[in-house]
Amino acid sequence: MAIEYAWRGSFENHEVNRLHAEGFGHGILNDDWVGQVERHSLGWVCARRNGEPVGFVNVAWDGSIHAFILDTLVTASARGEGIGTEMVGLCAREARVAGCERLHVDFDEHLSPFYLEACGSTSTSAGLIDL
Repeated sequence: MAIEYAWRGSFENHEVNRLHAEGFGHGILNDDWVGQVERHSLGWVCARRNGEPVGFVNVAWDGSIHAFILDTLVTASARGEGIGTEMVGLCAREARVAGCERLHVDFDEHLSPFYLEACGSTSTSAGLIDL
């Protein structure tokens, strides 16, 4: 069954809250994802199969040339199908169209093959302040 990808696609908060809980291993929260992305994001990608959400990724930005991939999520039942790679590729294309020169992404070590190999990111030095 085909996956439909939508840049700045419509979604309900409960859909992303479910994906986020599954993807990051926590209980389902009641976060206002719609309000958050509308206020702070260049865009986002929704991936759906038969109308049901199977993926989401958010692209925050500085309002200028830097965009940031956050919360790349693919439901467990759909992982390994290339959905995450396609969503990140769509983010890169749309960020380029918006005039961004850099698309940053931070990730845990176990996600290196996904971001560095499948998505074509370049490894860089970065800093992290654990709060």
